[in-house]
Formats: sequence, structure tokens, C-alpha cells
Amino acid sequence: MQDSQAVQIYKEASVNTASPGVLILMLYDGVLQGINRAEHGITLPSLVKRNEEVHNGLMRAHEILRELQQSLDLEVETEFGERMYALYGFMLDRIFDANVKKDLEGLGPVKEMLLDIRSAWDEMLRTAPAVGE
Repeated sequence: MQDSQAVQIYKEASVNTASPGVLILMLYDGVLQGINRAEHGITLPSLVKRNEEVHNGLMRAHEILRELQQSLDLEVETEFGERMYALYGFMLDRIFDANVKKDLEGLGPVKEMLLDIRSAWDEMLRTAPAVGE
């Protein structure tokens, strides 16, 4: 078995056995990985490869964030749900603009917010494991 196949099998097993709370944490990681991929891509010397890496990274981040936004239960009106929906909308707009313009400068606040949310989510899972299971 090739290393890439083993990694893929491991990732699938991790997703299939993770609690809902851990899955959300993994989704935040996926968004951040997409942004990091775009940040790496912007440094590539080839215009074609640069645009491809930036686009693919930001599309991945956008798709995952969109899923997070759509998974919010807005039928039960809560301030948290409404605020998260708006926050995700802000992030989605910034990611879309960065992708269209191939200019990542506007993603700094998005990345900072994502890191803060991810950190808070991780802390919640560690201090109250029943919530994430």
C-alpha cells in the first residue's frame, strides 16, 4: 500500500469515527488548510500554478465554510446562530473577493477569527467532553 493510500484510509476512518464536536474542529482545520494552501500558492513563480493553488485553496475554504454556515439551525432563533451565520457570511465574502482578485491581504482578519473560534471550540471539547461526543 502506498503512503498516500494509507493516509487517505486513516483520514476516512478518523472522519467516520469522530464525534460531532470533533468533526466541527476538523472542518475548521480544513478551512485553515485551504487558506494556508492559498498563501503558499501566492508565492509560486509560475502565474498559472500560483492562480491554480490560490483558487483551489480558497475554493476548499469557501466550500467548508459554506457547509458550516448552512449547518446552523436557524429555525431555533438564537443570538449565537444568527451571529455565527453573519460571521460566516463575512468570511465567505472575504474569501470570495480574495479569490477573484488573487489578493490575500484581506484574509488576515478571517484567519485570525478562525483561529480564535477553533481554539475556543477545542477548549470546549477538552473541558466538557460530553458536549463533543
